Amino acid sequence: MAQGLFQSSIGRKFAMALSAFFLLIFLLQHLLVNFLSVISPEMFNAVSHFMGLNPLVQFALQPILLAGIIFHFVLGFVLEIRNQRARGPVKYVRKNRSQNSTWMSRNMLLTGAVILAFLGLHLYDFWWPEISHKYVHFDAPDAHRYYGELVQKFTNPIRVGIYILAFVLLALHLMHGFQSAFQSMGANHRRYNGFVKTLGTLYSIVIPLGFIIIAVYHYINA
Repeated sequence: MAQGLFQSSIGRKFAMALSAFFLLIFLLQHLLVNFLSVISPEMFNAVSHFMGLNPLVQFALQPILLAGIIFHFVLGFVLEIRNQRARGPVKYVRKNRSQNSTWMSRNMLLTGAVILAFLGLHLYDFWWPEISHKYVHFDAPDAHRYYGELVQKFTNPIRVGIYILAFVLLALHLMHGFQSAFQSMGANHRRYNGFVKTLGTLYSIVIPLGFIIIAVYHYINA
């Protein structure tokens, strides 16, 4: 059944939409946790420490999340390559496409690739130190180290600039991807399209802006 699902174009788009919803929920949750570092360093340390020692988070939720991210971006690249092949090399097709579509929809592959590269940097910044503390150096758990490690990452203006660029591209990616996910799930009705578009625009601005505020706040106050 799963094999038949991925063999059809509709099935692949449906799976892409499901993975998109999963990542949309994760982004919201991730922002709420990280924003605690702006509100209360103590709360941020407490929540981070709980998640760092929770076996369910470490050995179930994190692997599922990582698999979801890889699945979403790999499937997105596959769908975009198939679409480009289906369009063919005819110049007027490309011209008409630029007139009838947005830059965001035409460059989902580009923004996705940059975001994927940024995720590698993000994992190196925050996931690898956690693994190193526990499984490489076997350090004793320190419930107060998380806030300091977060702030230290944002003392470098180049790194902050990379974060800002990545989240601007994420906003552009979400501008198209949010509504597209709903359409792929069959939620395409003129009665609700306006609401979905407005909700998608708000989400696409507020979530990346929240992450940018966190990076800039810690850079300024480092």
